[in-house]
Amino acid sequence: KNGWPFYLDAVGTVLAAAVGGSLPGIIVGLFTNVFKSLSDWNSIYYGTLNVMMAVATTMFTRDGLKKRNVIPLILVLAAIGGGLGSIMTWFLFGFAGEGVTADLAIWFHSHVFSSRFLSQISADFIIDIGDKTITVIAAGLALWIVPDSVIQNLLIHGWRQKPLDKKELNDINRTKVRQISLRSKLMLLVFAAVTVIATVSIAIGYSLYRETTIQDHTEFAKGIVKYQKDCIDPDMVETYLLQKRGAPGYNEVEEQLRLTFISSENIQFMYVYQIKEDGCHVVFDMDTEEVKANEVGVVISYPDDIEKHLDDFLAGREVEPTVSNDTRFGWVLSIYEPMYDSNGKCVCYSCVDISMTEMQDLMRAYLAKQISLFLGIVIMVLCLAVWLADYHIIFPLNSMSHGASSFAFTSTEERDESVERIKSLQIRTGDEIENLYSAYAHTTEESMRYLTESRRKTQQINKLQGGLLMVLADVIESRDKCTGDHIRKTAEYSRVILEKLKEQGEFPDILTDEYINNVVSAAPLHDIGKINIPDAILNKDSRLTDEEYEIMKGHANAGYEIIEKAIANLTESGYLEQAKQMAHYHHEKWDGSGYPEHLKEGDIPLSARVMAVADVFDALLSRRSYKEPFSFEKAMSIIKEGSGKHFDPKVVSAFEAASEEIKKISERFAD
Repeated sequence: KNGWPFYLDAVGTVLAAAVGGSLPGIIVGLFTNVFKSLSDWNSIYYGTLNVMMAVATTMFTRDGLKKRNVIPLILVLAAIGGGLGSIMTWFLFGFAGEGVTADLAIWFHSHVFSSRFLSQISADFIIDIGDKTITVIAAGLALWIVPDSVIQNLLIHGWRQKPLDKKELNDINRTKVRQISLRSKLMLLVFAAVTVIATVSIAIGYSLYRETTIQDHTEFAKGIVKYQKDCIDPDMVETYLLQKRGAPGYNEVEEQLRLTFISSENIQFMYVYQIKEDGCHVVFDMDTEEVKANEVGVVISYPDDIEKHLDDFLAGREVEPTVSNDTRFGWVLSIYEPMYDSNGKCVCYSCVDISMTEMQDLMRAYLAKQISLFLGIVIMVLCLAVWLADYHIIFPLNSMSHGASSFAFTSTEERDESVERIKSLQIRTGDEIENLYSAYAHTTEESMRYLTESRRKTQQINKLQGGLLMVLADVIESRDKCTGDHIRKTAEYSRVILEKLKEQGEFPDILTDEYINNVVSAAPLHDIGKINIPDAILNKDSRLTDEEYEIMKGHANAGYEIIEKAIANLTESGYLEQAKQMAHYHHEKWDGSGYPEHLKEGDIPLSARVMAVADVFDALLSRRSYKEPFSFEKAMSIIKEGSGKHFDPKVVSAFEAASEEIKKISERFAD
């Protein structure tokens, strides 16, 4: 205390929690109260409040102490320190106390609330708002002044792997689960276990404390009763009842009993009764602040506890201590001791009543202390368990899960980077988690090595397959004396057209890099069906007859069937799907007048629409037995004229836009 109504004993707790999280805050909070208890033992019972404030501060300062969180944090801390703290004080010490808070509570009780409880809570909460305002401001200034490098060195870490920064932690903790996360399960398990242990311990402790308290008070009361017996001469009891205060020695005995009663603060009532059939004859009775004593000789009705054991009292037998809740005397534990005269006759009972309400207050205060101590320990154990679980279980598992889910398979480089990222985790928990990680990292590395080797062999097979198909295409082309490098030129033209279409933003859902590569690879096979066309027709020097033309048109279906059979024998069709469409539909026309299916417009596959332009353009530039080659400009003009009739207008537009590159290709093959 510093001469004003603020203790400011939570500054260290709030600062530690804001810097390092709940665990450092809890440790600082508990040890703060441990040190305070060296001079004031009752401070230890308020350690739970510091623990709660540490947890609350952590929740409000996960991303630093932001302006919008300052007032809510102050109110929450005041509710804990002033609200819950006031409730704890009420159970431990009762109403008010001393100092400014007590004065304010008394003022509230006099002017605002009839309830002492509400008055005390209100006063403590209002005073604590000021205390926690200064606390939060002081902690905020410390955070602002102290360099981040120093703060980072103060953090408590328990990494069992490569340390992760805040962004990486946020990334791995976004892992979603189907039901309840492992972290939540561990928290619930630890909380349930600690709560059960704490509850059983508190219950046992409370029960033992209650029994011990009652026993101690009973033994104390019995001692008072015996002392009372020693002060009274049983042979004088009848004289006291007859002569009352005029009896010899009565006043002296009464004063001796009164002094004993005053010095025994745990005793609520102290009296001596002679019990007869007409009621209780008062021999001695002590005044209290609440109840006026009965005069000697007065006959009163039986209290509840005496009436229950009336036969024993009338017979002068010993009676066990009784608990009663009499409307006149309240809830009391009564001790009765018979007094016998020199003839062995029971002449009266020496009686002492202990207030059960006061004992109940003691037991309630004991229960509040136990709950406070155990609650602080429960929260600390829970936070410690979560901290250990995070670093030993949750972070390693989430890191592995995130590494697997973000694994990149698109290229060898990305796969290698993903493997290295997993290996760089360096999880070393020294238990089954580490074994799992080692097996996981080894399996991943071996799988990627196998995949790389498998893809290398697949690429070799694909190259071999592509080479064989190109040889086949060359064989077919070599049968046609007029086509020259037709398959290579059309492949180049197709590539240029497709790339220009992509550049112009056309067909964004179709024109991927993979699609373009497949079409270019498949282009040389567009005339593979000509293998079924007789040489006489294929190499005829003059124009084909109608019948021969129909046979020539059959190469479209023949090409489709050949590639379809090839696909059926392969596990992956790859570019052959595009080859099949190009072979089948590259003679279709935009207006539907083409063959073999008379498709029109968008029904014609894009690859076939592109090949239609490339195929016709190369034919226009090439020498045939029945015609001379057209000039580049003339060929471009014919393609443009066919836009919207023979060809897709968008494909023609891209073809025209790429005319410079098209011309270079044609000139390169002409050379």
